[in-house]
Amino acid sequence: MLTITQAEDRVSTLIAAARKAGADAADALYVCDASTQVSVRLGQLEDVERSEGEDIGLRVFVGRRSASVSSSDLSADALAALVERAVAMAREAPEDPWAGLAPADRLLTGAAPDLEADDGADPAPAALRERALAAEDAARAIAGVTNSEGASASAGRSVIALATSHGFARGYSTTGYSSSASVIAGEGLGMQRDYAYHSTRHFADLEAADAIGRRAGERAVARLNPGRLASGAMPVLFDPRAGASLLGHFAGAITGAAVARRTSFLLDKMGEAVFAPGIVVRDDPHRVRGLRSKPFDGEGLPTAPADLIADGVLTGWLLDSASARQLGLAPTGHAVRGIGGAPGAGATNLHLAAGALSPADLMGDVKLGLYVTELIGQGVNPVTGDYSRGASGFVIRDGRLAEPVAEITIAGNLIDMFRRLTPASDLEFRRGVDVPTIRVEGMTIAGA
Repeated sequence: MLTITQAEDRVSTLIAAARKAGADAADALYVCDASTQVSVRLGQLEDVERSEGEDIGLRVFVGRRSASVSSSDLSADALAALVERAVAMAREAPEDPWAGLAPADRLLTGAAPDLEADDGADPAPAALRERALAAEDAARAIAGVTNSEGASASAGRSVIALATSHGFARGYSTTGYSSSASVIAGEGLGMQRDYAYHSTRHFADLEAADAIGRRAGERAVARLNPGRLASGAMPVLFDPRAGASLLGHFAGAITGAAVARRTSFLLDKMGEAVFAPGIVVRDDPHRVRGLRSKPFDGEGLPTAPADLIADGVLTGWLLDSASARQLGLAPTGHAVRGIGGAPGAGATNLHLAAGALSPADLMGDVKLGLYVTELIGQGVNPVTGDYSRGASGFVIRDGRLAEPVAEITIAGNLIDMFRRLTPASDLEFRRGVDVPTIRVEGMTIAGA
């Protein structure tokens, strides 16, 4: 694996070669990933995987024409051929009036924030194996658990570097660790499965393996013998694991590409109340040890925390340079990209701010409702906001969680759901998208 400095030199050299070959402008991205994963099942080692790979992507511009190419072969001959092919492709590509690099005067300069994204640890496979075994043992120890789908623990490190032809060349590294368990409860046709996991940037921050395992086992057992729920309109509460998807739909609707194509259900909602008063949705790329924290975006622009929803009001879009030009706006530092192709836009560490009520208080006045722990299917229309998904969870009866239920469909419209949304006080930062328990009034339930 290259050092950050070596990675910066590699992409800078590629940019120089592209300019020499006739490109008017170019950018290049280098990514190296190395990871180890250990999997166990029923107390036995099942798999040990070690992978390491390097990839480099080059995007070149000839006027308003552009092309992108990538390679996992980083030899001198392969990179020389990569440059020649990219420039030749760009000369034959159609013109795009919005294409181009990010504005030079908006690129990151000066020191980058210290995000503590790389802890420098390198746990041995034996340590990962012990963690995976501990998680599975704790899950299988829960009364009612009858089988295991396995447990795993992993460790990885990445080096990312970006260079552009107007002088930007920066890189950074990240580490990532995870632990998970998935088990089955019950017998025969009555079996139920569930899982638990935790991911962190620092190995020391990983939740105890036995706690992860116990949670997986308890969740599976709690789902046994599910019933059905009568159809009707009622309050629906989403646990944090399921509720995070609602913010995912929101983030997708405010990306520049969706707005420019007029395929967003939040089109023309800029500056309007989209959520209830007091609601805050924040994107924070500078969260220390955050799973999606980064000092600059996919085009070299500095990242910065931003309230995308402030007091219920939509404050802005997530814009890369191309969509910003199309909309007549400035890029926002939210460009995301892979090795190949042009950048798009997306959020980083996104969260819905906590409310004042505990989850118990939030459901305390519900006579009959649904507490959703799992969502199934993709029945969401990004243009209209119409929402219909399969769900399972628990009945809320007289303000308390009651029996498990499954094979239910919940439906509504995201615009109405956002306005009727109330967050609880139990926000924890555990994922790339985090929410507390969420209550949404008046959703339509199709049950028995």
